[in-house]
Amino acid sequence: MKAIVLKSFGGPESFELRDVPKPVPQAGQVLVRVHATSINPLDYQVRRGDYADLVQLPAITGHDVSGVVEAAGPGVKAFSPGDEVWYTPQIFDGPGSYAEYHVAAESIIGKKPASLSHLEAASLTLVGGTVWEALIVRAALRVGESILVHGGAGGVGHVAIQLAKAMGARVFTTVREANFEFARSLGADVTIDYEKEDYVDSIMRVTGGRGVDVVFDTIGGDTLSRSPDALAQLGRVVTIVDIAKPQNIIQAWGKNASYHFVFTRQNRGKLDELRALIERGQLRPHVGAVYSLDDIPLAHARLESPNNGLQGKIAIAVDRGLISQMVTLGF
Repeated sequence: MKAIVLKSFGGPESFELRDVPKPVPQAGQVLVRVHATSINPLDYQVRRGDYADLVQLPAITGHDVSGVVEAAGPGVKAFSPGDEVWYTPQIFDGPGSYAEYHVAAESIIGKKPASLSHLEAASLTLVGGTVWEALIVRAALRVGESILVHGGAGGVGHVAIQLAKAMGARVFTTVREANFEFARSLGADVTIDYEKEDYVDSIMRVTGGRGVDVVFDTIGGDTLSRSPDALAQLGRVVTIVDIAKPQNIIQAWGKNASYHFVFTRQNRGKLDELRALIERGQLRPHVGAVYSLDDIPLAHARLESPNNGLQGKIAIAVDRGLISQMVTLGF
């Protein structure tokens, strides 16, 4: 089978297209023909060596799968050949999704929502599971509360806006002015141009000095350290970003705030919850660009670029037959 292999840590040129052995499912495992995958910040962090101690080279990386069951190993009961499935491979535990075939434990695989294309489904598994864990499990977001989503036009942020809205929250988000319309189409109630406005000042003005109940951080750095300033009393900050340097969060003490640091865990339950929201029309991933398996280095380079012009996710068409889906999605 064809696979994109990470031969060394570094830039996008560290990838190489290779022929590698097709995996064989063992007991409790499913062999999936990968139709689509996608690109996440975690992917380029792995590629450049941020987690070098956890990744053995050469490696097949990638963290999203949408595809069709090719074969089921002994003991598998929930899936049969021909089933359309979606999932996030176990992170730092075996080969990833940048390949034509992938093997995964039955327990982490879900049935793909019928209304989503493979390109759309592959754009949601990791970010959707991460947002569910962050907002529902950790922040315990409730009906009538308010939330600030940092980076609302991005791959994670655009899903967070929709999920928060589905939970009945009032949604604030920071985006460039060019993305105001996109963010509002997702359900954002208040859009803040972070290039022209101080988001803390804006939130305090709109909320009459109260602040928001939850801050969802997808950026880190100064964004994380200033988030307590935008919080209401007993507010919660949830971040999915590594802390690259010490943070001064003394303001959190005065707000009686709680902090949650999220690294998503794989399981079928979150995928089933996301599928229910999709079926009710409350959630849909946005594919902002599509590349082929061969062009994954180009996709990495684009996502890493600070001003990449993207809305939503970059999807990867592993199956070349997805050209019809690309046309449907406007590519």
